[in-house]
Amino acid sequence: MNVPETFFSVREQLILFGLSIAGGAVMGLFYDLFRIIRTVFHHNSVLVAAEDIVFLISWAIFLIAFAGAAARGEFRFYYVIGSLIGFALYIATVGSAVICTVRKLCTVISAVLRFIMRPFVKIYVFLCKKYTVKFVGSSKVIVNFIKKIIKVLQKPAVMVYNKKANKSGKNVKRIGKTEKRQAAKKKRSV
Repeated sequence: MNVPETFFSVREQLILFGLSIAGGAVMGLFYDLFRIIRTVFHHNSVLVAAEDIVFLISWAIFLIAFAGAAARGEFRFYYVIGSLIGFALYIATVGSAVICTVRKLCTVISAVLRFIMRPFVKIYVFLCKKYTVKFVGSSKVIVNFIKKIIKVLQKPAVMVYNKKANKSGKNVKRIGKTEKRQAAKKKRSV
């Protein structure tokens, strides 16, 4: 009767430990993707925390998949230690070089883009200054006109009728009219 082995030999455990170190380095490369995204696009602390949570969940999935595929479903603590060692080695060596290169590349690209966009920015600023003055001047005229209309609408003319008022409205006195209007009305009646 052929009974399958229920334990790993020392050699197999060392191979699994080495594979977990290599897997940790791969997870370091995956983490570098997040670091590159953070370098290119500035994040607030909430997005950084969300990215870190996604990374830790993916690391846990990696460890479970590693135990299922390479270790016949047996999970050992040295897989975690090996992946942490591989991650730390990657971040300390290749990862720091990658991030340094990406930062320098982003600096160069932003300087080139600023140089290319400088004439367009100057034209935009010139046009904004020129048309902002006209817009502000015309908007003040419109705002003052609207304020005058609102004042007229808020203070309607009040009509006071005399007891001797007739149907033609000759004896009607309007309150709220200016003296110029009343003088003009008297001249017309004369």
